[in-house]
Amino acid sequence: MPGSETRWPQSLGGTTSGVFLYVKDVDAVFHKATTARAKAAAQPADMFWGDRYAKVMDPYGHSWFLATHNEDVAPAELKKRAEAHMSKMAETHRTRTA
Repeated sequence: MPGSETRWPQSLGGTTSGVFLYVKDVDAVFHKATTARAKAAAQPADMFWGDRYAKVMDPYGHSWFLATHNEDVAPAELKKRAEAHMSKMAETHRTRTA
């Protein structure tokens, strides 16, 4: 809005917030968003915490996080999965920087 202190993400070189939406079918919403000119930032994937998750950036630079909850994960299992995920990420980082 001209004259206001509000800035759009592209004028800042990034966004300072995002919208997280739980939807019935993350794959369908992701497809619809990318068809409507949103940029894919993270393809739909099953995550260790029990959600199927994706991320898009709209044409104005706003982040949209999309998820469908698939399973409740018990705390001990969540800890195990998180540790495995972090270990995999660390290994990928080591491989890329070697």
